[in-house]
Amino acid sequence: MTTTSPPDARFAAARQLADAVLFEGYVLYPYRASAAKNRMRWQFGVLVPPAWGPAHGEHSFQRTELVMEPRGDTDLHLELRFLRAWRRTVEEARGDGSFHPVPELHLPDRVLVPWDEGTEEHAELTVPVAELAAGEVTLPLVRPAREETEPVADADGRERGRLVRRAERIDAEVRLRAEELDVPYRALKLTAVVENTGTWTPEPGAGRDSALPRSLVAAHLLLGLGAGSFLSMTDPPEWARPAVRGCANRHTWPVLAGEDGRADVVLSSPIILEDHAAIAPESAGAMYDALEIDEILALRTAALTDQEKREARGTDPRAAAVVDLAETMPPEVLERLHGAVRALREITEPGRAAVPDDVFTPDTPWWDPAHGAAAEPAPEHVTVEGRSVGPGSRVLLRPGLRRTDAQDLFLRGSAARVEAVLHDVDGGVHLAVTVDGDPGADIRREQGRFLYFQPDEVSPLEDA
Repeated sequence: MTTTSPPDARFAAARQLADAVLFEGYVLYPYRASAAKNRMRWQFGVLVPPAWGPAHGEHSFQRTELVMEPRGDTDLHLELRFLRAWRRTVEEARGDGSFHPVPELHLPDRVLVPWDEGTEEHAELTVPVAELAAGEVTLPLVRPAREETEPVADADGRERGRLVRRAERIDAEVRLRAEELDVPYRALKLTAVVENTGTWTPEPGAGRDSALPRSLVAAHLLLGLGAGSFLSMTDPPEWARPAVRGCANRHTWPVLAGEDGRADVVLSSPIILEDHAAIAPESAGAMYDALEIDEILALRTAALTDQEKREARGTDPRAAAVVDLAETMPPEVLERLHGAVRALREITEPGRAAVPDDVFTPDTPWWDPAHGAAAEPAPEHVTVEGRSVGPGSRVLLRPGLRRTDAQDLFLRGSAARVEAVLHDVDGGVHLAVTVDGDPGADIRREQGRFLYFQPDEVSPLEDA
């Protein structure tokens, strides 16, 4: 076993996606430490010390299980990546040469405030697959406590203060093993467990802020085979489906990564992804704000006041980079963020093969209203369980499991008022509703932002 793997170009394509996982939700718009949503940080892949986790609903380990088909006497390459939280305090310089902690330090270009900075950490391992099949292999990880000081000067070079960064000790380990499967082809089930093994014990009343510096944040694994392939956990071959169903993944999910069409690299991510997920080519840079849209973030960030931008720049270097990106983004780059229809590229990109004769291609596409025939007005009512339902009708919500939005399931059994009956271009019918007792119902009506259900997900109420 060796603890440093040789450079592997196959990981390069996967690392771009892994970096997005690493910094998902790192700092949220408006990128200021004072913003309420930046006071509860780091929700993905946080492996806390064992003494903290059980009592607070957080986990100290993650387990990856998947099926692989190694060829010959090949090696498995592993890279564990995570963020380490450094607690930053701000100290102001006094005339006698001493320093005093302050909540803010104002400089011409930024306002420095206390903050937890995340630095990337990683550990690598290369081990023969045969060694994994013979028994468990363990990779220990220790990061000792550290403290660093950075002087802060103004535009004239005068010392104004300093930043003091402290990192707590982190202890962890990666445990690997493989077992032969009873399947038609040679295949093994690989198990990789990443666990925080720290012995820190929280004091009575200690909060999550005490556990984070001792945690592995956004922890994930990159796995690569020197020769062979991994099987998709969502679309395995038929012969391997029972073996894949027998894999138990906990607090992480493995997907095929790297270049499209290859299966020799896996990203085991705390965020559920699809196989061969990729960063949109239109994206001009990392925005760090989980679940947001680059175009909206760029426009909103550019519209921040000068004081807000100073606060963002003083919060974190990555927040400062987002502000600079929004301020310097050329119009043509911003226009690219407006959207892209990737499904049409197969038949619209130059050099693509001609469309087969048996594929229906109407002369007038449905999205071209300038040349389409006038449409009949859509009916404002729809029949549900033999009763007419339309604007003003009251219904009982009963979303089924076929819906993928968990928020809909929370409303199961709630009464609601139908605000509109909508029809899409594919002939589907959708009921726009407001939920009884929702204090924001009037605002939803004013803004036209409703909840949507299909007719088979509601039942008319007797007083409709």
